[in-house]
Amino acid sequence: MNLFKKNIPPKVDAIPYYHKEHGKERIDNYYWLKDLKNPKVIDYLKKENRYYNKETKKTDDFKKKLYEEMRSRIKEEDTSVPYFVNGYWYFTRHEIDKEYPIYFRKKETLDSAEEILFDCNLMAKGHEYFNLTGINVSPDNKKVAYAIDVLSRRKYTIYVKDLTTGKNLKTKLINTTGSSVWDSENRFLFYTKKNKKTLRSEIVLRYDTIKNIEEKIFHETDETFSVYVSLSKSRKYIFISSYSTLTSEHRFIRSNKPFDKFKIVQSRTKGLEYDILHFGDFFYIHTNKDDANNFKLMRTLISAPSKKNWVDFIPHRKDVLLEDFEPFEKYFIMTERKQGLKRIRIISWDGVTDYYIQLKGETYSINIGYNPEFKTNLVRYHFTSLTIPFSVIEFNMESKESQILKKQEVLDDSYDENNYTSKRLWAKSRDGLRIPISIVYHKKTKLNPKTPILQYAYGSYGMTVDPSFSSNRLSLLDRGFVFAIIHVRGGEYLGRHWYESGKLLNKKNSFNDFIDSSIFLIDKGFTSPKKLYAYGGSAGGLLIGAVINMSPELYNGVIAAVPFVDVISTMMDDEIPLTTSEYDEWGNPKNKNYYKYILSYSPYDQIKHQNYPNILVTTGLYDSQVQYWEPAKWVAKIRSMKTDHNALFLITNMKTGHSGASGRFNYLKDLAKEYAFFLDLEEKID
Repeated sequence: MNLFKKNIPPKVDAIPYYHKEHGKERIDNYYWLKDLKNPKVIDYLKKENRYYNKETKKTDDFKKKLYEEMRSRIKEEDTSVPYFVNGYWYFTRHEIDKEYPIYFRKKETLDSAEEILFDCNLMAKGHEYFNLTGINVSPDNKKVAYAIDVLSRRKYTIYVKDLTTGKNLKTKLINTTGSSVWDSENRFLFYTKKNKKTLRSEIVLRYDTIKNIEEKIFHETDETFSVYVSLSKSRKYIFISSYSTLTSEHRFIRSNKPFDKFKIVQSRTKGLEYDILHFGDFFYIHTNKDDANNFKLMRTLISAPSKKNWVDFIPHRKDVLLEDFEPFEKYFIMTERKQGLKRIRIISWDGVTDYYIQLKGETYSINIGYNPEFKTNLVRYHFTSLTIPFSVIEFNMESKESQILKKQEVLDDSYDENNYTSKRLWAKSRDGLRIPISIVYHKKTKLNPKTPILQYAYGSYGMTVDPSFSSNRLSLLDRGFVFAIIHVRGGEYLGRHWYESGKLLNKKNSFNDFIDSSIFLIDKGFTSPKKLYAYGGSAGGLLIGAVINMSPELYNGVIAAVPFVDVISTMMDDEIPLTTSEYDEWGNPKNKNYYKYILSYSPYDQIKHQNYPNILVTTGLYDSQVQYWEPAKWVAKIRSMKTDHNALFLITNMKTGHSGASGRFNYLKDLAKEYAFFLDLEEKID
């Protein structure tokens, strides 16, 4: 049954553009949509928006209902758990009917008077989009650096505020990543500037807040690398870090010697990844050195930092992925992953104490929180699951006692976490491996061929989608949907090998895993093709695009949010943001072998004359990660070739970029559109 066929979709001119690559010609009829100077481009995007609005007008009231429903579950007047650093307690507060946070602090005790650092609600006035990031207080607590983006292009301007007067200095550092580091003398800021065209972070500068002078101190000339600056937890060292997908390189100086020449820890070696932490006389190195595929922990004297001096501290384990490490005065903490499940391991420096924080279940997420203090036995970590709301927990490493400092409140009288079931399933891939699936549903929902299931996956860059709670998702679960996370290859859910087997010339494994999991859910009788849905965003949108080219018959509807779908054209253009830094993820198509392989799955290039599911595509005009024209071209081409009468919508946010609307609640309007799309297809508009 087609629920969307009242209005005529926009017509798009097909103007052939000929790409010539590796001796062959590739025709791109919608290449012209890249040209924003052409008024027809904006006109087309607006027509698509109007078409969507007309076709879905009957759901307008329902979208409003969903928005209010999701918003009503969120505690509007709320304050974060404070953290203590350098003599002050720091807080974030949200107030009723306000979109943006208020940042404030209290000196020494929680009973002290509050000092407002930033009221983002005031700062955001007059801006369609607003994002404040990179809050960085100077060591003497008298100044704070911060960064603002009002375009949603992830190009931040850094400012410095004098906390003794409440007024800004003359500082205005444009086109930055937003982050910065103070020297220990409170005068100099180290920060990173982006390339104006490619948006690659490539230059590190030292800025004198007194003389208002900036000086370039490092330029990363390799276009496959980006660069950032950071401060050690001890606050004694400043690092400049260059990184690509598979290789890293770090430099350092003492934070009290801002004019020193940065010293290399270990010069870049293709395939060598390492991160640096400081404790005592040593640098601790999280690395894949010596074929430590799942990473290990090494250490070296600061006076002799090169890899020839590195010695094993925590050895490599084939069945355990070492994800994170953090030092404290008496203990150090590691985050590990075994068989997909994360664990926090606590070890004393003398080696006498070694244990794991005890957890139950297999569909949870756990992460070390922000712990700026060294001299403490208390560590904060975050816990959530598909059924349990987000919690901040304080754990005493000595007594092993824990305390929940804050648990997300769900303001819904009908909500009870015990009303929901979560479990982990294992599907079989076509090449014989087991694919983990985390699912959640209301206990009243029966798993049968009439049950709607929404599948989600990402599957790139080694990013793992751990199961977590969403109060917004209740609007689907309470209406009979099952939500399933497919832990496809390309992420690191089952270790580093899981990532490596889903990238470069193995990329199709990600798509096959998603499809094979769909077939598994159908064959088990948990759902059926008319009840199966899929969602993916960004690189996950690439997955969705590939999957519906390969197996469109498995899904009734899909959403591709800001999807990376024009892979060949983008990866051939080294002036597009992120292209050069991603050759190690996708391959460089200027190499013929990679070209042929990428072309074989690139969603835009593999569109066929066939039936497609109902499709909703979203994008942002100012997207810096996936340029707007990729989804626009994709939709235009699908519309010209599909053989069905199913829905095909393109929604372009004309005011934002990759992350969508700013503010605490505005994004819910976009989410309501997405949920309404699925629920309308299920005829569950109430």
